Order: sequence, then C-alpha cells, then structure tokens
Amino acid sequence: MIGKLSIKNLAGRPGRTAAMALLAVLLSFSIFGGSLMILSLQRGLSGLEARLGADIMVVPYEATTKFNVNSMLTQGNPGYFYMNRDKLDKVLSRNGVERVSTQLYLASVSAAGCCSVSVQIVGFDPATDFTIQPWIQETYHGQIGYGDIVVGSDITIPLEGTLTFFGVECRVVAQLAKTGSSLDSAVYADMDTIRTLIEASQQRGLNQYNDIDPDSVISSILVQVADGYDVEDVKNDLNLHVRQTVAVRASNMISTVASNLNGIARLIGGFIAAIWALCLVIMMIVFTMLVNERRKEFAVLRVVGASRRKLAGLVMGESLLVNLLGGVVGILLAALILFPFSGAIQHSLGLPFVVPAGGRILALALISLLACAVAGALVSAVSAVRISRIDTSLILREGA
Repeated sequence: MIGKLSIKNLAGRPGRTAAMALLAVLLSFSIFGGSLMILSLQRGLSGLEARLGADIMVVPYEATTKFNVNSMLTQGNPGYFYMNRDKLDKVLSRNGVERVSTQLYLASVSAAGCCSVSVQIVGFDPATDFTIQPWIQETYHGQIGYGDIVVGSDITIPLEGTLTFFGVECRVVAQLAKTGSSLDSAVYADMDTIRTLIEASQQRGLNQYNDIDPDSVISSILVQVADGYDVEDVKNDLNLHVRQTVAVRASNMISTVASNLNGIARLIGGFIAAIWALCLVIMMIVFTMLVNERRKEFAVLRVVGASRRKLAGLVMGESLLVNLLGGVVGILLAALILFPFSGAIQHSLGLPFVVPAGGRILALALISLLACAVAGALVSAVSAVRISRIDTSLILREGA
C-alpha cells in the first residue's frame, strides 16, 4: 500500500516531482560524467605508457627546432627529420646501452592523386623493434612484409583494404588498439616499405629532404638501458658524446601529460564533492518544506491507521523513487555527451582519452545511482524524524 501511495503522490504532483528529480539528475550527471572522464584520461595515460617501451629516445638536434620532443607523442602534428645512420654505432658504444632499435619517419600530404590521407608514417625494423611489434601483436599475429601497413585506431580503412601514399599502394593488414594519443592517427610499416615511400615522395618533389639517401638515414633511436645503470646518467652521457643529437627520457615525454591529468582529476573530484554537498543541502531544504506542507496529509493517514513507521516509509519510498529516476536520467545524459564526443574532448584537453570497457562503465553507473540513493536516504531520514514528532490532534485542530 505504501509503495502504491508513494507512486500516486509523485504522479499527482508532477511539478514537485520534477523539481526533486532535477537535483538527482544534476548529482548523477556530475558523479558519472566526472568519474568517467577521470577513468578515461587515466586509461589513456596507461595505454600511452605501455606503448613507449623504451627508456630513452635519441633524435637529431634539428628535431628540437621543429617539435617539443617531450610532447611528440601527444601533439599530433605529422613531421619528419633525419640523421646519419652512423649515430646508431655511436649510441651502441656507450656504457649502459643494452638494446636499441631505429625508426624512420615520413609525413604524407593531402595533395590530389598523391595520398589517401595525411598522416604520420613510422617505419620500424622488425628484427630489432621492441616498442611497436608488441602493440601490433595485440590485434595481428602475422608478419609485416614489404608493402604492408598497420594503421592507428582513428584511421578509416577503405573497403578495398589499401591506402595510397605518394602513388604507392599499401595493404592494410591490421588496425591497432586505441591509445587516445596522436599514435592513433599514424601508420606503421617496415623499413623497406617506408624507404620506398620516401623515394616516391622525393620523385614527386614532396619531400623537403630531396638530397638524402633513405638507406643511410634514420629518424630516431630507441634505447633500453641495461640493469644496474641509471637512465638519467645514460641519457646525459648520450647527450655529451653523441654529437648533433638530443637524448630524451621516455618518461619525460608523458610527465607533462600525467601532471595535467592529475590537475584535471583533482578539479573534477572537487567539483563532484561540491555538487554532492550542494545537492544534499538543497534536497534537505526542499524535503523539509514538503514535510511542513504535507502535515495535514500525514495527520489524516495517522487517523486512518498508518503508523509513524509507515509514514516514514512513505517519505523514504518517494525519495528513493525520485532519486533513482533522476539518477538514471543523469547517467544517460552524461553518456550521450561523453561517448559520441570523446574525440572532441581529447582534442580540446590535449590529453589521451580512452573510454573504459563496458563492465567498468556499468559499475560506475551503479555507483552513481548508489550515491543518489544515499543522498536521498540521508534527506528522507531527517524528514522521517520530523514526521515522527507530528502531533496529529493539534494539526487537525488547526484547520477546524
């Protein structure tokens, strides 16, 4: 009976019900939306960390005049630079260098009849690579041969399964998992393939380095430091002894990202706490006013046999229904904003953004609903105490 009466009371006063539900919408929207943003940013950073694979990256000094080398993975601007391959031997000769692998870069252009898409193209050596291949193997277990390419998650693959760069047709063999960074809009190929692409770009006059020999240059050297050596010491040694290059710690390449993420997480967390407290106070005021307005209603129910406990259950039932309804609406609104526009959010924040898997999203939605229910329970508990103090005879005599 109490449950049915709660539903009838809410349906009979749609304006009051909508006002109370709006607070629950705001509460669940902020909790679910804010927490989902934090989780997505953290997941993006974790994915980025997993893709680094190296302790140090060595690039030509020229690269520092074109890029902020500490944000190369997140700035998303296609580019390329080269240094002589003999730098590899010099890096290998330094103490503390255990393992190295080279990469070769090229940026495609959007000129008609040239390239299917304007992207960063990364060439890697399958024989020595320890950063890209483990990532590729998450989705593709075959060999990357000449003319084969692997594309990031943000690149649209044509139905024919090929992309053309500088007039050279390449076969797409796999698409990588999302990282939420500029890596998602890059293309990966072996060294033979990218050298062919570099030569093709030179022949078309679309390469600013027309005088280089693709067989004698590299763009970067990835370094793993041997056990027992300090990464910072090895980096400083490379900067001192390998001339015309810059060595950068891989961890530094995401330190700014991590710092920005922590700042945003604290801001969102404070916002959620403030919204929860504000909604709780407003709910308390609203329910107190409603209890005062409904004193005669409660007095009549007492006269016809409803106990104080049942009246408290009536108020708590109404609060629970309103907060659950508002909570569901708030979660749906947050989902409708965050899921379709995750790419725009990533672009505006300049941070890796990867939406969690369905299980974690469902758990977060349930936690948000629970938070709304707790807020409603706290407010209705206070109201229930006020109801228990109602003097039925005195209230009924007020209208006599």
